[in-house]
Amino acid sequence: MDINVTARLPKTIENACQILFVFDDGKLKGAARKIDAASENALKNLFKSGDFKGNCGETLLLHGFAGASGDRVLLAGLGERQAAGLTQWITACQAAAKCLVETPATTAVSDCLVASPVHGLSASDQTLHLAKILADAAYVFSLHTLVKKKQGKALRQLMLSGDKSSLEDISVAASQGVAVAAGMATAKNLGNLAPNICTPSYLANLAEEMAQSSDLLTTTILEESDMESLGMGALLAVSNGSRQPAKLIVMNYQGKKRKGSPIVLIGKGITFDTGGISIKPSATMDEMKFDMCGAASVFGAMQTLLELQPDANVIGIVAAAENMPDGNAARPGDVVTSMSGQSIEILNTDAEGRLVLCDALTYAEQFKPSAVIDIATLTGACVVALGDVASAVIGNNQQTIDALLTASRKSADHCWQLPLWEEYQQQLDSNFADMANIGGSKAGAITAACFLSRFAKSLNWAHLDIAGTAWKSGADKGATGRPVPLLVQYILNK
Repeated sequence: MDINVTARLPKTIENACQILFVFDDGKLKGAARKIDAASENALKNLFKSGDFKGNCGETLLLHGFAGASGDRVLLAGLGERQAAGLTQWITACQAAAKCLVETPATTAVSDCLVASPVHGLSASDQTLHLAKILADAAYVFSLHTLVKKKQGKALRQLMLSGDKSSLEDISVAASQGVAVAAGMATAKNLGNLAPNICTPSYLANLAEEMAQSSDLLTTTILEESDMESLGMGALLAVSNGSRQPAKLIVMNYQGKKRKGSPIVLIGKGITFDTGGISIKPSATMDEMKFDMCGAASVFGAMQTLLELQPDANVIGIVAAAENMPDGNAARPGDVVTSMSGQSIEILNTDAEGRLVLCDALTYAEQFKPSAVIDIATLTGACVVALGDVASAVIGNNQQTIDALLTASRKSADHCWQLPLWEEYQQQLDSNFADMANIGGSKAGAITAACFLSRFAKSLNWAHLDIAGTAWKSGADKGATGRPVPLLVQYILNK
């Protein structure tokens, strides 16, 4: 989507829709006031008649209004002026986008940054979310269908007006929003792909294709023989029951001319999770294709970095494997040795994500990273605790956790800190190995992080459990693209 930021909107724009964000007090400013005057108070009369109240998330599509830059005008309510903040702004943008993509309009126009400033949000903040939401709204997954699903024309242009002093900042924010939406689309596509297509080898091939498209990215693929040489017994225990070979995918984005301590993102890439010998119930097992959404978010973040090309060094590591029941699959009671040399008693083969991540964490030490963040659809306990609103963040460095929380507030990609207290560690005690891979029925999201913490002692490390936020079930089943916005904002903040 092209971005056009100007101090004054053109009088007419072909096939455009002008979005007017308005509060529930009916006080019109900027373009809304101009259009109302040119149309003999038609907008004010809508408020007076009650046909439009300006409630947060309310929309009304109108046609043929004098004074408008486009042949369509979309009213989008922000609710009470004094109460409006980031949540209300996002709600209004999402409602406007949902309505807009159902029209044939190819250009969205707004002077919202001047006429509808939201308390506590800069013009750049408003722009970032508006651009991201509009670009993301047209996403439709249709890679498996012969006849493409019906969808509105994707917006080709976003035109915004703002103060002359802030035009450059607004342009940068709009470009960031569009790039984040592109990264989310990458993550969604990978999550939504069928598991017989999106295998570890598919992910490895995609990483190599991305590297070929840019001089800023290099890719290294470790095969199972390489992992065996490195002693990655935990990761290989997960893939042993599958005919699909595991892959450890390393994507190195070098945005700085000088080499420095990189940020490392590690994604759980279980391309399908049957649970292994500890097999899952068949109902909704199809959703276990989403168990690689941590990996998908790493791919999405790297895609956004390639578009924005920030001055940063970021390494994305994807531990990709398929967890299947087979005569060669790991059994409950097996003991395996990780790359770190620590032994693990596998009490439940369905707690496999932490087994691939622990070896990836040890592998990451060689890069001497400034920070390591692993991202995983790790536990159902996290869904019970936080639902589908927030991801859990746990780690061994409060500064890094605080940085993620700050990024989550700015990106509106919520995360919430859970504790990593020593008292929880004893739940992982094993009679036969250095540790067990599960800690019982209590505090499952925390004990999973406790397990990972034993492999991150030398790292500045944080763990994101995205089991509740990475995909939706039910009629709207599909990957969400989260936490790409959070990861990108964290990197840009750094």
